[in-house]
Amino acid sequence: MRITVISGGLAGAQLVSGLVDQLQDSHDRAEVTVIANTGDDITLAGLRACPDLDALLAQLSDASPAATTVVSDELTSLGVHPDWYRVGDGELAVQLARTAWLGQGATLSEVTATLAERRGLTERGVRLLPMSDVPVETHAVLDGEQEQQAVHVQQWRHDLGAPPATRFIVAGMDRATAAPGVLDALREADVVVLAPADPVLSIGIVLGVAGVRDALRGTSAPIVGVTPDLADLGPSLAAVDVERTADGVASLYRDLRITWLPADASPADVLAITRTG
Repeated sequence: MRITVISGGLAGAQLVSGLVDQLQDSHDRAEVTVIANTGDDITLAGLRACPDLDALLAQLSDASPAATTVVSDELTSLGVHPDWYRVGDGELAVQLARTAWLGQGATLSEVTATLAERRGLTERGVRLLPMSDVPVETHAVLDGEQEQQAVHVQQWRHDLGAPPATRFIVAGMDRATAAPGVLDALREADVVVLAPADPVLSIGIVLGVAGVRDALRGTSAPIVGVTPDLADLGPSLAAVDVERTADGVASLYRDLRITWLPADASPADVLAITRTG
């Protein structure tokens, strides 16, 4: 069975990890491909951070990442790293490796494949793909006293506390093409799963990449969606004038045939639907 998951954020990473654990416990033969949102990516202190990819690497890793923040704290004290984006030293090591390999000419897909292999994801039957190799960054547009300003979505969330945004703009999306393997993973899947991630700022960004939404429309595979936690979605849904309800979330995917599961659905629930899909 070929399962393709579109994921973003910690909740998505937790669902994928649970699915993989369930598959291993039941000894099911399955290939799991995860397509991750890269619209949250940001460069800080000269290092390329990919929060959603890093969350998946951490959740699916066969080794516990370092939980200390010694290096991050020191960088903050030196004034070269913002205090609103704190990461553990393990994640910082991943950022260092990614930045070095990108600087040597590797694509984000190649870097991600190397990280996934060295973190043990390949052995667990998981293939991790960024949505695009083209750098894409999401910004929130805020009303100022005299004019609007755009701030990176990471700063909007973690530094400013997600104040009301008039809209979101995705820098680089006009040039973004699907990373190698992304469209094939959607077209050839037996089941496609939409993780319980922000439909505007995570899943919605992935679907904005050229060809991705068309691939979902054209796939013969059933699509299973897990409703995200509505409590966290107020600011993003308000910016696109969508009600903070399960029906409101579903309306963003009205052109797709999706079987929806509630937000409290377990990985076992998702896997049960994939088996009968």
